[in-house]
Amino acid sequence: MTDAEFDEAVRRALDLVPAELTAQMDNVVVLVEAEPPSDEPDDLLGLYDGTPLTERDAGWGVLQLPDRITIFRGPTLRMCDDVPDVVEEVAVTVVHEIAHHFGIDDERLHDLGWG
Repeated sequence: MTDAEFDEAVRRALDLVPAELTAQMDNVVVLVEAEPPSDEPDDLLGLYDGTPLTERDAGWGVLQLPDRITIFRGPTLRMCDDVPDVVEEVAVTVVHEIAHHFGIDDERLHDLGWG
């Protein structure tokens, strides 16, 4: 899978998120990187870096950089057997990281089947 095809899989995954949810996302950007940072596990598929909506107060946002959702191409491609697997895993990862933006933790996501 080329980088452009992977990027398209991420775009398609974002399109699957209901508009009612994306309309509530605030100050967040979705990025694709080749590999996780060196201080993270090398099999990490995605990462949310920011302040979840549930933890923001009235003072949040002044000169605040956007929250970041990063999807990692390398680990995803290494764990998947074929293109349909990649597309499915990207969709799960995108939903998982967006859920963190809404304040849902890993334990709850695993309970819901989005782990």
